[in-house]
Amino acid sequence: MTTQEVANKLVEYCRTGNFEDAYKELYSPDAVSIEMEGAVGYPHRSEGMEAIQEKGKQWNSMVEQFYGMEVSDPIVAGDHFTCSMSMDIKMKGRERAKDAELAMFKVKDGKIVSEQFFYPV
Repeated sequence: MTTQEVANKLVEYCRTGNFEDAYKELYSPDAVSIEMEGAVGYPHRSEGMEAIQEKGKQWNSMVEQFYGMEVSDPIVAGDHFTCSMSMDIKMKGRERAKDAELAMFKVKDGKIVSEQFFYPV
């Protein structure tokens, strides 16, 4: 798949909440995930799909109620793409909020090899 095809497919999966299939189909087994420095509750850097999926489980355990998510169309430049994501969410111990972030992905050989998220901490 091209970077544009991977980007379009990931956005489609995110918009439908189908993260498991996104991981299985679109990610390299050696992918790296980077969160903002100072993020609480999960590691700053996760390497490999097992670690990335564990990070997802940790994040899910912190969610009290999920109301929805909006994902922009992707912007592609070479082997990278980005999109904005906005979640309407209530985390445990916090008020309901709309959290926004930018996500940057790198694609190599038709698979996502890295993802990095930018948001206020």
